[in-house]
Amino acid sequence: MPLRNILFLVFCIVASLAAWAAGDRGEHGRRFGEVLAIIDRAALEPVAGDRLFGAAVEAVVSQLDEHSAFLPPDEQADLEAQLDQRFGGVGLQLALDEPSGLPLVVAPVPGSPAARAGLGPGDLIVAIDGIPARRAALRDAVQRLRGSQGTTVTVRFVPAAAAPRSLDPASDPSLDPTARDVVLVREAVKVESVLGDRRRADGTWDWEVVPGVALVRVTSFGEHTAGDLAAALDAIERLPELRGLVLDLRGNPGGLLSAAVDVCDQFLDDGVIVSTRGRRSATGAAAVLDVRRAGRGAACAGVPIAVLIDGLSASAAEIVAACLQDNRRATVVGSRSFGKGTVQTLLPLADDRGMLKLTTSEYLRPDAGAIHRRTGDGDEQEWGVRPDPGFEVTPTAESLARLRRWRQLRDMPPGPRADVQPPAAAAPAEIDEVLAAALRIVSATTAGTGLGGKKKTSGHADEAAGPGQ
Repeated sequence: MPLRNILFLVFCIVASLAAWAAGDRGEHGRRFGEVLAIIDRAALEPVAGDRLFGAAVEAVVSQLDEHSAFLPPDEQADLEAQLDQRFGGVGLQLALDEPSGLPLVVAPVPGSPAARAGLGPGDLIVAIDGIPARRAALRDAVQRLRGSQGTTVTVRFVPAAAAPRSLDPASDPSLDPTARDVVLVREAVKVESVLGDRRRADGTWDWEVVPGVALVRVTSFGEHTAGDLAAALDAIERLPELRGLVLDLRGNPGGLLSAAVDVCDQFLDDGVIVSTRGRRSATGAAAVLDVRRAGRGAACAGVPIAVLIDGLSASAAEIVAACLQDNRRATVVGSRSFGKGTVQTLLPLADDRGMLKLTTSEYLRPDAGAIHRRTGDGDEQEWGVRPDPGFEVTPTAESLARLRRWRQLRDMPPGPRADVQPPAAAAPAEIDEVLAAALRIVSATTAGTGLGGKKKTSGHADEAAGPGQ
């Protein structure tokens, strides 16, 4: 037999064995392929293969846990923009103006296309690319303003100075004679996740909520959060007679585990930050703990800290609250946190058409206590983060609604509309009872004389398995 025939025969045998081995391991895959083929061949109404695949994967992932998911390409892009804290847009922070039912400009991002075009606090968006904005979901307006960098969007707005509250609710606000059109070119816009007490006229933050006490609000944990917090703490440490710091994590849904570790590291000179634990091995051996510890150097050393949490503080926010509480670096004030103590790893599919957000590990507090609330866990079980004894504060729904409105106004820099400025007499402690309790804590404690050295680097911060969302 010729050599080439022998080589060809050997190749066929090897290929057959490889196919058999792959087929043996992928029995369920073969069956799934068979089902798709039958549907494609015999179903009365044809369905696109991508749609069937997405539905099948979602059904499989739904058997795992509530935080695992299949993300199609559009949701994948949204999540990546969230975690990167950068997206293509025009740079507008919006809220819903209840009297008019229109999107209200809270503030433009400094230096953004919207800011350069002259949009300012109190302006009302009446149409986006010719589509009326009244009574539409605020999320829809935000999505229409976002898009690929370099593309344009036409925004029609009524300037704040035109007293838009006089608009007739039954009329079309886009026909108001004071309405103006502006064409904006979308750019990469950085999302703020570290906020102060109120905005100054130039768009920067005033950190001092009362003399000598700083307020830092962290709204999520993304790629830039730790760096932005470091810059904020650097400014705060220069405040004259700094005697307290309030770290507000209320409503923070979490984000990157690595960002939470970096944030904790900035406040600690030593100690365990968090431990992560993966799945058990195939032999049943216990999973190995990955323990993260703080490095040398801490910001605001000796300054009393209060951390604010509520039932919407989750994931990375709970890591920070538990870390500072267990290391006795802060007093936790508010109400019990959400109880989301698992880490999700983002795993792109080979064809780059979607990704799996898969729960791969759980994290534990520095004292090894559990944070994750499992199905069936009641109030008596150990999960989440509880406020320190004596500092449980649970506002009523009415006071929360009043606080949301007050905070929305306080976040706006000074503008021409007097009706969207917070009343001068409304001090934070008069509106926000949780913040008021925190202010009493830090005011009653004498700060240390030294502020300590700022943390320079933390070489272990990016070892996390992935984002915990």
